[in-house]
Amino acid sequence: METLVKPTYKKPGPDDFFKKLQKEVQERVLGDKRIQRRNVVKTYFLLFLYLGFYTCILLFGNYTPLLFLFYILLGFSMIMLFINAFHDAAHGAVFKKRKHNQRFMYVLEFFGSNSWLWGKRHNVLHHPYPNIQHWDTDIKQSDLVRIFPDSEHLNQHRYQHIYMFLLYPLYTLNWLFIRDFKDFFGTKDNYVKRVMKIPRIEYYKLFAAKIFNLFYLVGIPILVLSQPWYMIVFGWLCMHIFGSLLGVIALISTHVDETAIFPLPPADGKMDVTWAEHQMMVTKDFSADSPLANFLFGGFTHHVAHHLFPHVAHTYYPYITPIIKRYAAEYNLPYTCYPAIKAVRSHFVLLKKQGAGENLFQHGEL
Repeated sequence: METLVKPTYKKPGPDDFFKKLQKEVQERVLGDKRIQRRNVVKTYFLLFLYLGFYTCILLFGNYTPLLFLFYILLGFSMIMLFINAFHDAAHGAVFKKRKHNQRFMYVLEFFGSNSWLWGKRHNVLHHPYPNIQHWDTDIKQSDLVRIFPDSEHLNQHRYQHIYMFLLYPLYTLNWLFIRDFKDFFGTKDNYVKRVMKIPRIEYYKLFAAKIFNLFYLVGIPILVLSQPWYMIVFGWLCMHIFGSLLGVIALISTHVDETAIFPLPPADGKMDVTWAEHQMMVTKDFSADSPLANFLFGGFTHHVAHHLFPHVAHTYYPYITPIIKRYAAEYNLPYTCYPAIKAVRSHFVLLKKQGAGENLFQHGEL
């Protein structure tokens, strides 16, 4: 892999908006500990919801409609638990003590993945360098999809707005059986291995988590229920498909819309914007005024607040976002909030135009 210069941001000036924003948020919002406690309550509620739906599969799964219903609800609760509770724990934002957040992150092993690797991908690569090619693991590309304007254009990309619509429902299955193994064993354009060495123990944990996940989600229902094995497998597939549909809304609505910016650092890596200015430029909110969306998607609806305050519980974000909007207007910084449907549509507009090979973006050296 070619040697890449790590991007670095400009140092904030004396009139830096983020210093003022941090001070105001600390004084006006973060002092209310009741908001933090709401996050802890929500975390345990979602955990028990997941366990409850799984229990219902074992108790009522002999009735086929309930088997599929509870598998689908299990998929929804899996995504909600990941997006709300696990995601906050990965940022140290659920519990006061670091060790408690780290222990809770093992819920991802419960889902069949690896929490250590995800934490490194997300906190070491995505958050410092969102939308920066060769650094942002969350927008790491394969030959199937072209998002970055400077990526190679292949013939199949002209149809990506069609086939990605069909592939997104398989997102969690891809993560479970393909993406994790690429991250652990792949050598081509491996972002994680470029910046850190994966401990050997994590390889063992990866396989153990996947075996355990398949055992309790598929194996135990086959042993306990009188349903044919293929009905159990079909219910499990429905769990992943419906869960993926919910999760993808959050994943494609915050950084990769038709007006997204994908800045290229200069050769020396020195950007001419600050870290906070960069976060404002490349991050969008969606359905931030919807209580339902906020409950389902946690820190993703108020994603600008999350990127500026990643170590703060997502239950604070509805109180932080109005302050961010005021500073954005005062300092002429971008702020965008789409309805969820428009955000999803905008993403597919991006896929269609990028698939046609059009360069939509003014993405020159910043």
